[in-house]
Amino acid sequence: MDFLRPRTWDEALAFKAERPDATPIQGGTDVMVEINLDKGRPAALLDLTAVAGLDGWTREGGEVRLGAGLTYARLIAELGAELPGLAQASRTVGSPQIRNRGTVAGNLGAASPAGDSHPPLLASGAVVEAASVRGTRTIPIDAFYTGVKRNALAPDELIRAVRVPVAAGPQYFSKIGTRNAMVIAVCSFAVALHPGERRAGTGIGSAAPTPRRAAEAEELLAGGLDWEGRGPLDPGLARRFGELVAGAASPIDDVRGRADYRLHALAVMARRTLGWAWNDYTGRAAA
Repeated sequence: MDFLRPRTWDEALAFKAERPDATPIQGGTDVMVEINLDKGRPAALLDLTAVAGLDGWTREGGEVRLGAGLTYARLIAELGAELPGLAQASRTVGSPQIRNRGTVAGNLGAASPAGDSHPPLLASGAVVEAASVRGTRTIPIDAFYTGVKRNALAPDELIRAVRVPVAAGPQYFSKIGTRNAMVIAVCSFAVALHPGERRAGTGIGSAAPTPRRAAEAEELLAGGLDWEGRGPLDPGLARRFGELVAGAASPIDDVRGRADYRLHALAVMARRTLGWAWNDYTGRAAA
């Protein structure tokens, strides 16, 4: 296995162009597990840890640009107010050691359906910034996931950053696992309210070949919530929302859980997260 260690971003792109079979590594929390368990051995590793400028974030208008090297720990500590759903999901990732090394960009690159950052990124409407020696392009998060552990990056591209809109309303993330910590999700769900646009975003994790939104559930909330009057949440609307979220999933039976359980759990998590978010929204109105 070859080990490539660029010092600059341009050098990293040049390496990736020359060696499209090279696997990028930053925190290594996914890549090293695969190697150690002998589930995959890349032809080359492209180590990005020495590349300056990847580990920061900037506020640019109504969005936050997360550098590809920004760790979960820093996101939790510094961006809980701007990106509450993503910060909540980040708190559930692994252990403190993993959160000190792992990155949202690494989660995206691995594209596992169970990745914790995917549901809030979908609910927020994030955009992935991909770069190569040919230039830079943006990929809407909806179009980024193409299959189980597959994404829309070209062979010569690297993730440079992730652009996430600043929360315009309450956001919540919920995850079910076989224990309370250090666990891969049996299933997960995120909701984000966008009151100014009178719509809601959703994200489903670990219940389909790829992370995905629940479009019909989002349409239900857009037309069914009392955005202007901020009245109490209709239990029937919440129940129907949960049903539509579960209906958008296509889970399988595996070692972590059965498909039927995942569908039930998603419906429950959808109702609960919507209730939490709506209570926050109406609570601010009463304050």
